[in-house]
Parts: sequence; structure tokens; C-alpha cells
Amino acid sequence: MSVEENVHIFRHHAMRAEFQIRIAEQEKKYAASVAQTCFQEITHLEQLFSRFRSDSEISHIGNMAAGEALRLTEATFDCLTQARDYETLTRGAFSITAKQGIGLSGWSLFPREFSIVCENPPIWIDLGAIGKGFALDRAAQILHEWDVPAYLLVAAGSSVLAGDPPEGLTGWNTGLGDEVVKSRWWLRNGSLSGSGIAVQGHHIIDPRSGQPSMLRHRAWAFASKAAMSDAMSTAAMVLTENEISEIMAGRTDARIIIGDGGIEKHFGDWPLPPTVAPA
Repeated sequence: MSVEENVHIFRHHAMRAEFQIRIAEQEKKYAASVAQTCFQEITHLEQLFSRFRSDSEISHIGNMAAGEALRLTEATFDCLTQARDYETLTRGAFSITAKQGIGLSGWSLFPREFSIVCENPPIWIDLGAIGKGFALDRAAQILHEWDVPAYLLVAAGSSVLAGDPPEGLTGWNTGLGDEVVKSRWWLRNGSLSGSGIAVQGHHIIDPRSGQPSMLRHRAWAFASKAAMSDAMSTAAMVLTENEISEIMAGRTDARIIIGDGGIEKHFGDWPLPPTVAPA
């Protein structure tokens, strides 16, 4: 059986994007069952995270009054916690309140109660720059619980998360195509995300200035988790080259790639996967 014949592909639409799950080394019926379980989780996360649903937890947060506390589901609390961590790591270049410009002020999280407290309403949270990656990480957890180690998860063509590769391959053939960075890599046990202006124009806001980022057209990030690579690629769109260099100095958990001036530049020490040889 060829590698292609041993990989089962499943698709699902959620979070205004197409999600794809590729599962290798499994019987098709079993692969379909686990993929369906993953898609159910992703749909559930959309119901919690969507700004466009009045009954989502994110919408409830936006309606909180000063001093009010709201108990959250574990998933929403985890996503908000990670978002705050990445905002701190990127010195405010990534923020889920970018359009509002309040940064880490105005709200606090309390792990013991799984709650958020509103200190300066309203709080307009947008998880668009991390939600899909977070959903891929949650799907990967389900795959491991079902003893499915060989998989590739894709969200909207801008985020990929790889587990073990199919038997006989170094990794999953992945890349986020671009006129500047055309490399493809054999990705395994890691994630790759890309951010840019090709589809939505200059839509990425620099949270520190409140203005659209005009620094570059595209940025990429590798990390062990898709939520992190999503956040880091978004931050790289608004950070100067010197700021990226400072933030990534000595870090082994991520790698940022930019292509300013047609020159591919790397920051961070996350091990770069082997490059796929051109056909």
C-alpha cells in the first residue's frame, strides 16, 4: 500500500474556515470515528469563542459590568490564559484585545475559580489570531487519547500541526506558500503558522499603536503548539526585526521566519525540520 493510500483525509467547516484532519496508519472506520470526535470538539470551541454568537462565552465577557466575575469553561479559560502568556512574551505585539488597545489591563483571570473579572468594561476579545491553533491543539489531544500518533491537522491553510509522519516518511510535507519563502519542510511533532495580508489586506492591528501593521507582507512561526505558532506569526507582523531578535534570543520553543526585502531571515532556535527537495 502506498503512503497516499494509507492516509485518510477528513474535512469540516468551523470558525469560518475549513479544518482538515489527515490520519495515517489506522483502519479507515476507526480514523473516521476519531476525526468526527475532533470535529465535535472544534465545533464546541466555536460555540464558546465566536464573537458573532450572542450566547458564546466571549460575548458574555463583552457584556460584563465593572467588578463582575464570570465562571468560564476549562477550554475558554485555558485559551485566555495562553493568550495572556503570549501577549507577555511578545511584549504586547500579540493581543486578543488588539482592536480595543487595552492590552493586559481591564481584566484578570483567577485559576482557582476558572473565572474572569472585568475591571474596566467593556472587554472586546477576538480570538481569531489564536482560536484555530488552539482548536488544533485540542484535536491533537483527542488523537493521542485515541492512540492515533500519526496525523496532520490543518486550519484554513494558515496553520498546521503535525504528529508522527506516515511510515517511511521523514515528516509531513508542509509549507505555507509565498513568493518570498517558498521552502517546504518535513514537519513532525510540531506546528507551522503563517500570517499575512494576501487574503484580508492590512487587517492585523498593532495593539501598541492601534494602527494596521505596514511593516511586512508575511511572517511564519514554528512551535511545539499551534496556538503558540499562531500567536508568534501574528506578533511577527507588527514587530521590528530588532524586536523579534530580542524576543526570540535563546528560545528553543519557537522559530520565526520573515522575508523582508526578499531575504529569508530566521529567529529562535526551535529545530528547523528537514527541507523538502524541489520536485
